[in-house]
Amino acid sequence: MDTMKAILERRSIRKYRDSEIPQNDIDEILKAAMYAPSAGNQRPWEFIIIKSSEMKKAVCESLPHGKMLADAAFGVVVCADLSKEKFPGYWVQDCAAAVQNMLLSSHSMGIGSVWLGVHPVEERKAAISKTLGLPENVVPMGVVAFGIPDQKPDQPERFDRSLIHEEKWQK
Repeated sequence: MDTMKAILERRSIRKYRDSEIPQNDIDEILKAAMYAPSAGNQRPWEFIIIKSSEMKKAVCESLPHGKMLADAAFGVVVCADLSKEKFPGYWVQDCAAAVQNMLLSSHSMGIGSVWLGVHPVEERKAAISKTLGLPENVVPMGVVAFGIPDQKPDQPERFDRSLIHEEKWQK
């Protein structure tokens, strides 16, 4: 799939068919995540794949808007290992770039996804850390649910020239 097509057509998918995703496809999605840029090539990310119904439901409990994870084929919890940081604080941007790569790569493969926010909400981070048994140096940044789409959301026009400024702020 063309890169611009993937960017413009990708939508958050919250309804999934009851189907499994082959491990090869999961590996490709995670490979795309690991090719994301990161500050100083620190690559602080760690990924926890969640496939069992029990664990998907347990993680759902920490996400007030993440109930669709229970019906997804699998989820990935994207974490940052703070002991890998060369540039403190940039882990958020690094992990966000990894998530975006997962969203785009899965879309190009016909797999739907939705990014479920965790960071910076302390209660969500604490609950997911406890559920997954994360060590203190590992921080959950977000969760992504994946599955075969059972919906096709609209594709609204989002380009807005009024949000573009040249040389300095202008309104």
